[in-house]
Parts: sequence; structure tokens; C-alpha cells
Amino acid sequence: MVERFVSNELQFNKSIEVLAENIQIKRDKVTIGEIDCLLKHNNTTIHLEIIYKFYVYDESVGSSELEHWIGPNRKDSLIEKITKLKTKQLPLLYKPETEQLLKQFNLDVNTIQQQVYFKAQLFVPYHMLGMQLRIINNQCIKGYYLPFNDLEQLNSCKFHIPSKLNWLTEVHHDVIWLDYNDAIKTIQKSIIQERAPLCWIKSENTTLQKVFVVWW
Repeated sequence: MVERFVSNELQFNKSIEVLAENIQIKRDKVTIGEIDCLLKHNNTTIHLEIIYKFYVYDESVGSSELEHWIGPNRKDSLIEKITKLKTKQLPLLYKPETEQLLKQFNLDVNTIQQQVYFKAQLFVPYHMLGMQLRIINNQCIKGYYLPFNDLEQLNSCKFHIPSKLNWLTEVHHDVIWLDYNDAIKTIQKSIIQERAPLCWIKSENTTLQKVFVVWW
């Protein structure tokens, strides 16, 4: 989803020539990785890795600011993604199996720059809204999260529960809003399955906010 969004942006940039996208690199018919994008920009060949993630800030995980960022369902983390990027995704360009791909475009691996398009939407506990964190880009903080058991404190609010395809969308008023009683029935189904839904919350003063409701 995100890769396609970025791809569309690249296609409209006249200074960029997209050579190939989402290329699976195989060894003995087994996929060992994927090159997100090869492109040319101002006569420079670039291997571009595209990442867009959602993370919540949990101080009980790890011992540093970067280690505190985990997936809403606790299945991944920012540190894990950075490590994978350094040890697997970027080194893939230099694998012998990738050489065959580069030959198709008459490319020399030694002339290719590697770049990362890494964006994220970050969510902090409610009490941390407005606080400035030291390492990350604070403009990436898009809302807060709260446990399902604390959701009753929002019982006077209206809810919209977008599909995952629409998680990237900025909050706006022109959607179907649910009252608390209707919303909690839908949210509870996700919580039972240990999936944290993203909700749009409209308060009584019509302020809009993105909120993850977590099961843990």
C-alpha cells in the first residue's frame, strides 16, 4: 500500500526514471529478499528502500528512547526494523544473486547510491502528548494510545474506525461517526483477537485525534 503510494509520487516526478520496483531476489528458486526500487535521479542510480510504520511508545520495553518504540500489537519494533535494514535489506544489493538483475539494466553496483525513505506515525501515552522527545522527529507523533480497559473515559466522544488501508489518511470530519456504545462493540472484536485498532476520536468540542486502542 505505502510502496504504491510512494511509487505514484515517483512516477510524477519528471526528474526521476523508475527502472524497477519490488524485485524479488532468489537463490535456488528461494526468495532471499526484495529490492523495493531502482531509479535514476539526475543521472544518479539509486537503490531506494521504502518503509512506513506505525509505532507506540512503551517505556517498559528496552532501555533507550529508540528501544521504546514498538508495533501496536507488540510484534515488531523500530530497533528490529533498523537492524533488518542494516543487516539484510541494504546489503542485499551486493549479493551475487542481485548481480543478474543489475546486468539487465547495465548497472555497476559500485556506482549505485543507497537511500531509505523511512516514514512513521508515532503514538505516545496520553500523558506524554505535547512532550518533546530527544531523538525522533516529533512531527511524526500523530496521536496517543490507551488500553481497551481505559476506553470508557472516552464515552462522550464519537468514533470512526478506518480500515487499515486508510490508516495513512489524516483525520477529518467528513466520515461516518459512531457513538461510544456502537464503537466499543467493533473495537472489542479486534481486542479479543489481540489486534489494536486505530480509531479517530471526535471530542465534544469537535477536536479530532488519532488513537490506538491496545489489547495489552
